[in-house]
Amino acid sequence: MQVLEAYKPFEIQEIELSDWKQRPVKNNFFELVFIKDGEGTQCINYNETPYGKDSIFLLPSLKCHSFNIKSPTQFVFLKFTDSIFKNSNRITIDRNEWFKEASYILSNYNQLPGDIIKNDVDRQHLKSLISMILQESRNYGDEALVLITSLMTSVLEILIRNIKKADFYEVKETNADERITKMLTYINKHIDNPAFLRVEHLASTFSMSPTYVSEFFRKQVHISLREYIIKAKLKLVEIRLLNSDYTLTEIADELAFTDVSHLSKTFKRYVGMSIREFKNKGEYMLLKRSACTS
Repeated sequence: MQVLEAYKPFEIQEIELSDWKQRPVKNNFFELVFIKDGEGTQCINYNETPYGKDSIFLLPSLKCHSFNIKSPTQFVFLKFTDSIFKNSNRITIDRNEWFKEASYILSNYNQLPGDIIKNDVDRQHLKSLISMILQESRNYGDEALVLITSLMTSVLEILIRNIKKADFYEVKETNADERITKMLTYINKHIDNPAFLRVEHLASTFSMSPTYVSEFFRKQVHISLREYIIKAKLKLVEIRLLNSDYTLTEIADELAFTDVSHLSKTFKRYVGMSIREFKNKGEYMLLKRSACTS
């Protein structure tokens, strides 16, 4: 068994297991899991899917996940931690851009089991990146921090590309209009820009009449467009509150709330508790799927 305990802002672990034991770690952000060898099943939210050599998963920011190991399995865990957003002085990064990309993954990942990578080219890219990250962490330690950060940036880009190709869990029907996935992707990409979220702009972008956009959206997603946008913003607020040192003013400005008062009132209305209560509790509310609350 080999375990690599690496430095922040990422935790890197390579380990071979015959039996899965729930790890007593808080995973507020997310982990990429690469299966170097072995087979079994992965369980998230009480749903299972098989895994094998070269499978690549995301573990959600919740504890209700596990692996049923059928043959000894070599796991590589790449954990994105929150320290990169709370203390970015050690390395040169654009903290805001990093946070936007990582938050996009976390807020749009559907928290269901299964391989997240949709094509063989991206799978090979990730295998190569993971191999380089492991080698750098073994051989160079802290000296490799800047390079590992660069490699992890590439990992983020590949994950985002594949998440955009996946089905959004908000769409319940298997025969849903394919335009809704594109619209949801567009909304989440531009969630911090109100001009792009106006009905008139969406109508123009997706070749619909303004009067039909809202009707179309509700029919496909089963909530109003306005409520979806508000909740999508608040998911990002939750991520910022638990994983960064952004001030409420910075959060309100970045996500286009009128001011801190508007943010606070909206948060309490939809989350059911004040921002202070939420931070004290330290758990996602809107971001987690209901299956994980039992």
